[in-house]
Amino acid sequence: MLRRLFGRSGPSITLVGLGGEGVLRTYGRGAEAMAVIGEAERQGIGYFDSARAYAGSEGYYGSFWREHSSLRESTFQTSKSAARDRDGAQNDLTLTLETLGCSFLDLWQIHDLRTGRDLEDVEAPGGALEAFLQARETGLAKFIGVTGHHNPAVLERAVSSWPVDAVLMPVNPIEAVLGGFLDRVLKAAQERGMAVIGMKVLGGSHYLSAKAGISSEKLIRFALSQDVATAIVGCSSPFEVQSLARAAKAFQPMSKEEQEDLVQMFRPHARRMAFYRGVL
Repeated sequence: MLRRLFGRSGPSITLVGLGGEGVLRTYGRGAEAMAVIGEAERQGIGYFDSARAYAGSEGYYGSFWREHSSLRESTFQTSKSAARDRDGAQNDLTLTLETLGCSFLDLWQIHDLRTGRDLEDVEAPGGALEAFLQARETGLAKFIGVTGHHNPAVLERAVSSWPVDAVLMPVNPIEAVLGGFLDRVLKAAQERGMAVIGMKVLGGSHYLSAKAGISSEKLIRFALSQDVATAIVGCSSPFEVQSLARAAKAFQPMSKEEQEDLVQMFRPHARRMAFYRGVL
């Protein structure tokens, strides 16, 4: 599995990661979730995404790491908190570490920034940013980051002004049409040496079209051809994990012409298909 640096001076992480959606964002499907996590590990995927808000995902990972504790040291485990205040975020981190059975997170992220009010609450005295900075200082989180997929202007402000290490944002052909994430947010992150993690790569599989020749491998290849550290994809079966790993292992950068051809296929429907942004 190919690797890239996490930011300018961070560790190397695998080219793709297991997203926290798919079967992981469920309850009561432990056997299926364990099969997906186990297949990711067998395929050499070392980046694992989760969040307090993702149903039973942290619990599934916790069960896996308790059964395979020797593997934890070679993986990059992440999670997120959507709390906007310091106490709420600290409580989330305590629960996350207990549920995962981990003594620290490789990356802890301020989850789902949407509005200016979110920014104000997080950065205010007693806001969540204080908890995140403390977690990094004390080693409970090696790195801290922000995430968002609604408003690129909101995410850009956080990336430009907060002392964080990473940003998780949409990376797909739709974003090349609409602008905001792939130009302004990405540029701001690059200027500050942050790691960029791509999400919404397949648009929840809504962007796949056998008729148009748009495969998961093509969309993953597009995402990895951008300046990202890794691209994460939620999976619902070991077969989907294998497809994700195969795309990474066979990765060759897309030419500008190939990228533009793919973007043009989405252009007529871009605003409608950017469902994760909310109402445009």
